[in-house]
Amino acid sequence: MNKLTFNTSLCKGCALCVDACPKKLLRLSPGSLNEKGYHPVGVTDEDACISCAFCAVMCPDCVITVAKK
Repeated sequence: MNKLTFNTSLCKGCALCVDACPKKLLRLSPGSLNEKGYHPVGVTDEDACISCAFCAVMCPDCVITVAKK
């Protein structure tokens, strides 16, 4: 089971979640675009995620879902 799930089609690349992550695990994907033409967010090391959900709380578009294992 993944800790983080992204609905990348809703992401507008605002990077608020990137700034909110205390472990600095999120980044915008420079090599991909979503349907709206934005670079969506992604995780660099999901195993290092502590499931704090700061990213999900900060996201204005409810792109991120956090599951605790």
